[in-house]
Amino acid sequence: MKRFLFTCGGTAGHINPALALAGRLRELLGDCEILFIGAKGMMETRLVPREGYEIREIDITNISRALSLEGLVHNAKTLRNVAASTEKARRILREFRPDAVIGTGGYVCYPVLTAAAQLRIPTLVHESNAVPGLTTRLLSRHVDRVLVGFEDSREHYPHPDRVVVTGTPVRGEFASYTRERARAELGLTDDKPLVVSLWGSLGSAHMNGIMAELIPMMRGDASFHLIHAAGSRYFPEVTGKLALSAPDYPAYGADVREYIYDMPRVMAAADLVLCRAGASSLAELCYMGQPALIVPSPNVTNHHQEKNARVLERAGGASVFLEGEFDAASLYDEIKALLCSPEKLAGMSTAMRSLAVPDAADKICAQILELAQ
Repeated sequence: MKRFLFTCGGTAGHINPALALAGRLRELLGDCEILFIGAKGMMETRLVPREGYEIREIDITNISRALSLEGLVHNAKTLRNVAASTEKARRILREFRPDAVIGTGGYVCYPVLTAAAQLRIPTLVHESNAVPGLTTRLLSRHVDRVLVGFEDSREHYPHPDRVVVTGTPVRGEFASYTRERARAELGLTDDKPLVVSLWGSLGSAHMNGIMAELIPMMRGDASFHLIHAAGSRYFPEVTGKLALSAPDYPAYGADVREYIYDMPRVMAAADLVLCRAGASSLAELCYMGQPALIVPSPNVTNHHQEKNARVLERAGGASVFLEGEFDAASLYDEIKALLCSPEKLAGMSTAMRSLAVPDAADKICAQILELAQ
C-alpha cells in the first residue's frame, strides 16, 4: 500500500489544494495511507481533521521582514524552530515511511520537505501563485520537482528542468453540485441572485469594514442575497457593528459567517463573488466559471495577488479594484450594476471557465505517482 505525506499551512489557499490531491489519490488508488503535517495551532489543524485525515503538528514560525530588534528576536526564534521542527519531521517520516512527500505552501513546508530530501524520500512542492513565495524559492533547490499553476512562473526558478506546469487543483466536491441543488440546500427559494463575499481565510480588516457599511444598504433594497465570510479574527467585530447599525440584517438577505466551510455548495449557488486574489481561490472561481470583483491583498510579497488577478481581468472574467479606490457605496453600486446585466455576467463566466485547468489534480497526481515508484 502506498503512503503519502502532505504538508501545508497557514491559510486555506495552501490547505485546500493538499486536500484536493489527497482526495484524488484515494479515488485513483482505491486504498492508500495519507498523513498531514501542519504548524501547531494553525488553520490546517482544524480543516484537515474535518476531512477525515490525521495531522501531526510541529512548531514553526514565519520570517519577519521588519528591520527592528523585535524582528531580529522573532527571526532568531524561527531559526531555532526550524532546527527543532526539522528533527521532529525526520522522526515522523521515519515512522510513517511515505513513498512521496508533497508540500502545497506555508512555512511548515520548509522543515518537512528539507527533512524528506535529507532522507532521500521523493519530494514535490506545488506553488499556486504566479510569483513564488520565499518558502518555495528556498525549497526549489532541494526538492525533486516544482509544480506551478502558471506557465509564466518558470522564469522564477533556478532549475527550470525541475518545473512542471500543472495548474492548481480544486477539491472534487466542486464538481458535485448543480446551481439548483446548491440553492435549495442553502434555503434560497426565490429567484434573487446570490453574492458571496470572502476576503481570505483569515479575513481582512479593511474589507470587513467596507462590508459592515455595505450590508445596511441592503435594507429596503434587498435585490440580492449575500453570504459574507468575516474570518475568525474579525467575526465578533463585524457582527457587533451590525448589531448596532442593522440588527435585522438576516431579514433582508444577509448571512454573516465566521468561515465558509461548505465552499463548494456556496460557490455553486453564487452569481457573483467578491474576493481576494489568492491563487487557490482563483482556481476555484475558474473551475466553477464564477464572475468576480477582485480586490487583491496589498499585504503580500511582490504584489503577487494583483498579478494573479490581472490574468483574470485581461481574460474578461473579473473586474479588479485596489484598496483605496472605492468605498462601500461605490462597491454596492458596482454589484448592482453587474447583477442587472446578465449578459455581462454570462460573458465573464465563459471567460473564467476558459482559464480553468480541470485536470490539474490528475496532472499533479501523475507526477506524485511517478516519483513514488
